[in-house]
Amino acid sequence: MKRIDIYYGGEHYSVGGRDPGDVTAEILQGIASGPRWLEVNDGWGEARTAYLLLSAGVPVAVVPIPDEYPGPALDGDDTGADAD
Repeated sequence: MKRIDIYYGGEHYSVGGRDPGDVTAEILQGIASGPRWLEVNDGWGEARTAYLLLSAGVPVAVVPIPDEYPGPALDGDDTGADAD
């Protein structure tokens, strides 16, 4: 996993070095137990630490970004199936 993008309050943040399941579990726990802070990175290039307040009614999107994206088939077959 390259990183996890977090969208919160119309802004983009990221988390590195964590499992997406752990991050979503932390978010769910924070919402269920009352307000809680989630540590994230803010900015491009040199990251700055930011804290997002998790609470009921605040939308949060978690988007895992893989190390490599699967590309389109090079043989013109856009189904992704191997030809025999």
